[in-house]
Amino acid sequence: MQRFRVLATSSLHPAAEAFLSERCDFAVSPDNSAQTLKREIAGADALIVRVRLPDDIFEHAPRLKVCIRHGVGLDFIPVEAATKKGIVVGNLVSANTQAVIEHAVGSVILLARDFHGLALDFARNGWPARDRHPSTELAGKTLGIVGCGRIGRGVAEALHAAFGMRVIGYNRSPIGEGVIAQAALDEVFAQADVVCLAIAATAETRGIVDARRLGLMKPGSFLVNVARGELIEDAALIAALESGGLAGAALDVFDPEPLPDEHPLRSAPRLFLTPHTAGGTEESLVRTGMQAAADVLDALSGRKPSNLVNPAIWPDHVARLGTSPPVPGLPGGFEQDG
Repeated sequence: MQRFRVLATSSLHPAAEAFLSERCDFAVSPDNSAQTLKREIAGADALIVRVRLPDDIFEHAPRLKVCIRHGVGLDFIPVEAATKKGIVVGNLVSANTQAVIEHAVGSVILLARDFHGLALDFARNGWPARDRHPSTELAGKTLGIVGCGRIGRGVAEALHAAFGMRVIGYNRSPIGEGVIAQAALDEVFAQADVVCLAIAATAETRGIVDARRLGLMKPGSFLVNVARGELIEDAALIAALESGGLAGAALDVFDPEPLPDEHPLRSAPRLFLTPHTAGGTEESLVRTGMQAAADVLDALSGRKPSNLVNPAIWPDHVARLGTSPPVPGLPGGFEQDG
């Protein structure tokens, strides 16, 4: 009986790797260089994506039928190229949503109380650190959300419920009812005490946080980015931090990734950096890995994945599968929300 070959660009949760290994020939790419990915994908029937793929990756994948994003952001996958090749693309719209919401909320609190700087100063210099790190309360302040999807709404609802923060938000479509009052993008930056970026990276959103918009922000305000590094012009952010115009920022995403050791962001003041781990709790890694595994095996057996990105090619995909044997699916318990 044929066994499909499934390749992951990076390691998955051990439960997901074990699940796949029992049902197909599963492998993890030795590294994420373009040369290695192109070599490894040559014999793969399906790909699970955790890193940004080279634009021409699918030119090196004659057998590839399915490409599933281990997460939400489709900027990691050249979707148009996949569609032209008849490759099914799927993503996981909510498997790590809660983890990212909690990371963003934690980052807002950390910035307001300067927990990071205070803890480092205390560890290095002792008790006098207590007088060198003024902090502020969030109660009654204004939160600005840029991108009011699942994550943006979750952050807004959590901080509104916990601290009574007023919430305004920019979204490319109507926000609807809830705690977020819709506003223009410049209004969000001008009025908010904390701006949280949760919008997808597109040609239109690249560099939306530039020197002009940072200049609109109130003295003593904060910026949190759990979306994509491409949204921010790094030089403008560093200048705003160095001048004191911005009180602090927390970044979990960068352009490029991994963030180079010598990158100027690493030496900027009042900046809290994490290596793209907002969505990486133990619980979310289990959910995401198992859902990605289930989606791959479903798609290889002619069952639609949880979120099909290019549905127009589905009939041709099913026909392409032909008489391929079905692959056992995933028992209940890891289905996506919505």
